[in-house]
Amino acid sequence: MSFLAKNYNRRNISFTKGKGSYLYSSKGKKYLDFVQGIAVNSLGHAHPKLIKVINNQTKKLWHVSNSFVIPEGELLAKKLAKKTFADYVMFQNSGAEATEAAIKVARRYFYSIGKPKKNRILCIKNSFHGRTIAAIFASGSKKMTEGFGPKINGFDHFKFGDHYSLKKKIGKNTAAIMVEPIMGEGGIKVIPDWCLRELRKLCDKKKILLILDEVQCGISRSGDFFAYEKAKVKPDIVPIAKGIGGGFPIGAVLMNKKVAKSMIPGTHGSTFGGNPLAMAVGNKVMDIVSSKKFLNNVKKLSKYFLSNLNNLKNRYPNIIKEVRGRGLLIGLQLHNDQSKFIKKLTENKFLTIRAAENVVRLLPPLNVKKNELDQALKIINKVCAEH
Repeated sequence: MSFLAKNYNRRNISFTKGKGSYLYSSKGKKYLDFVQGIAVNSLGHAHPKLIKVINNQTKKLWHVSNSFVIPEGELLAKKLAKKTFADYVMFQNSGAEATEAAIKVARRYFYSIGKPKKNRILCIKNSFHGRTIAAIFASGSKKMTEGFGPKINGFDHFKFGDHYSLKKKIGKNTAAIMVEPIMGEGGIKVIPDWCLRELRKLCDKKKILLILDEVQCGISRSGDFFAYEKAKVKPDIVPIAKGIGGGFPIGAVLMNKKVAKSMIPGTHGSTFGGNPLAMAVGNKVMDIVSSKKFLNNVKKLSKYFLSNLNNLKNRYPNIIKEVRGRGLLIGLQLHNDQSKFIKKLTENKFLTIRAAENVVRLLPPLNVKKNELDQALKIINKVCAEH
């Protein structure tokens, strides 16, 4: 009997160890892992450089209060600012916490300039920004918010791709537009570059903020350090998490100087956010995944994988409806419910995870090897042939 709450529909597999792209079950079976903690283990399992940095840091400091200067956090914030649009960084523990903080920053900014009623956030309907009480209402998903009333006010929604609805929903109390450049849980849907550029122009015209949620698609997952970079836009606020810790819990909010000025002492806090152990890991991950050589390799692997997945789509057009995504954030949209397909992949020792719209998500580590992609393609081909 398990004493864990039943809020997860867990598969009946447990693992004793992992190495790179592979997990080893308690029954001694080896699985190719393209879940990787849901785009979290950016460098796979048990990366030797991360093991070394964690071991070294555990002998020094695990945690101190944010009442004191934490040098490791100062260093990681500097690296993130130098690499991106950001002037300032606030560290959190998770993506949901980073999203909540991003919402607070947007509202606090308008409060600080004497516009407290300008506090509504416009989001894509049925998007995903986390599981906290505000984040689920930001999603606009009936399924996610059911049973968690009363409704948290302050969010408006438009349908994905409906530009007329988007413009119509911007009102005098709108503070920001918040979208994922590549929607993860929502079905691996990529917002086109031209659309991101138009969003930036629209926000400038309406004098509102642009929040780009890169919790899942950021930190080199798209082949660029941030997915928005390809569109050559500069957001005002970006929440991040997942890949920056390489498996260790880290979240953050990146902000430009304009909005960051409103976050004075006492406006936000996090007991564990930015602790020395997390920051030591984050610094090492950042050093590895942000290099031009590493990013070029992600793009190269992505091109190869997407090309071969599209070949499978052409071979099995009655099974695979569309291949979606960018970089190593990839989705196979199936014509039918993906549950049986994912089960068959698992039976063939290949781990994947679902997303909305009958999508099977493929999230290999960013340092995946070409022969491991070939192994994945072989298993997908086998399951399609038998399906």
